[in-house]
Amino acid sequence: MHIAYLALTLLAALSVGSAACLNFVGAESVKLVADRVRVSPSWMIPFGILLAAGAIGLLIGFAVPALGAAAAIGLVLYFICAVGAHIRAGDRGFGGAIFFLALTICSLLANLAYYGGW
Repeated sequence: MHIAYLALTLLAALSVGSAACLNFVGAESVKLVADRVRVSPSWMIPFGILLAAGAIGLLIGFAVPALGAAAAIGLVLYFICAVGAHIRAGDRGFGGAIFFLALTICSLLANLAYYGGW
C-alpha cells in the first residue's frame, strides 16, 4: 500500500503542480479553456495559487498526513467545481477536469487507506 500511496500522491502533486505553472505563465491552452467555460483570464493566477497550494499540501502530507488529506479534499472540491463550470457553460471538453478529479480522489483514498483515516 505504501508504494501505491506514494505513487498516486506524487503523480497528483506533479500533475496539479504543472497545471498551476501553466496558469501562472498564462499558457494558451489555459486561456482557451477559460474562454470555453466563460471564466475571466484574470482568475488564472488565483486558480494557479489554489492548485499550487494543493500540490504543496499533498507533498507535505507525507510528513503530516492530515494536511495531505485536507489538501486532497480541497483539490477534489476544486475539480468538482471545474467540472461544474464546464457543464454550466455547455462545454463538452471536460476530460482533463475529470482526469484531475479522478486522480485527486485516488490520492485522497490512498492517503486515508494508508494512514487508516476511515
